[in-house]
Amino acid sequence: MPSLPRLTTKEISTALEKLGFVLVRQSGSHKIYKKDGKRVTVPSHSSKILHPKVLKSIMRDAEIDVHQLQELL
Repeated sequence: MPSLPRLTTKEISTALEKLGFVLVRQSGSHKIYKKDGKRVTVPSHSSKILHPKVLKSIMRDAEIDVHQLQELL
């Protein structure tokens, strides 16, 4: 199994938008994306790299795996 890529908020947001997720609102430093009843929250802290646990949580909420994520990048 490939390892998780090191991504920033901008990179994961772009990948989610390619999957069809739409930014519906922003609450403080968190962006909320939705698609077909799924909701994904992405922390928006400038250009810092997301912690692997946060990235796994985003992937779980979006129902994608590492292979799909790497194809989107």
